[in-house]
Amino acid sequence: MEFRLLLDLVDRALKEDLAWGDATAEGLFDGTLNCELALVFRQEGVVAGLPLAEMVFKHLDPYARFKALVEEGAWAQPGTVIARVQGTARTLVQTERTALNFLQRLCGIATLTRMYVQEARKTNDKVKIADTRKTTPGLRMLEKYAVRTGGGVNHRYCLADMVMIKDNHLALLGQQQISLKDAVAKLRAKQSHALKIQVEVDRLDQVQAVLDSGAEAILLDNMGLEHMTQAVELIQGRMLVEASGGVTLERVGAIAATGVDLISVGALTHSPKSLDIGLDYL
Repeated sequence: MEFRLLLDLVDRALKEDLAWGDATAEGLFDGTLNCELALVFRQEGVVAGLPLAEMVFKHLDPYARFKALVEEGAWAQPGTVIARVQGTARTLVQTERTALNFLQRLCGIATLTRMYVQEARKTNDKVKIADTRKTTPGLRMLEKYAVRTGGGVNHRYCLADMVMIKDNHLALLGQQQISLKDAVAKLRAKQSHALKIQVEVDRLDQVQAVLDSGAEAILLDNMGLEHMTQAVELIQGRMLVEASGGVTLERVGAIAATGVDLISVGALTHSPKSLDIGLDYL
């Protein structure tokens, strides 16, 4: 299923450029001219997305030859040739922009993730950096792949992956006068035993109720560092502790130092800067 989804994504991406053909390449090249190109890093960062780039180049020319010269997840310096491609000139010029768009986006996400992981591990060598569902519509699978390639971990892929009782859920439960403990019990009765339950809080005085509820994880959302530290001390390892909200590279080390297990960062996928990758014809 994943492979078919990728093929469909590549097909739709190429059709954005080729829905009505290629006025330039089709007028200049008859399809018999072959050439070779190199994909080159213009700035340092993490390599992510080479298998996808290969799919793009081969989508129009199944006989194109793609050779990756570095491994996925490697840190590459400016000037590094990360891959070479050989094929017909017409199809290569028609697919190059789509391949670069994917690569630049995924490398940017992986690079930003690596930076967050490195900063967080300076103060807590066990903490994990996770993504969120703040992804580009239709590209979630790719963007979460890039996070993993950069050394992060994936949070929920979709709403079915985990029970997550957030502030809006709590407000609605309050309107019905349903306690958190009763809500967790209701979910236990309806959902799989393997599905973890997490509860979001933004105040220290809410932590004990979560501990008493039977949930497996707690999310400390936009909580100050002092209260976050106190929450971790109160929990004493009895459940997984996640921190989220307003996490920046400048703050992630201090957040990690509070002792949380997981830090989720929406910026990994909603605000990465695409990496500069060039394409040189040889």
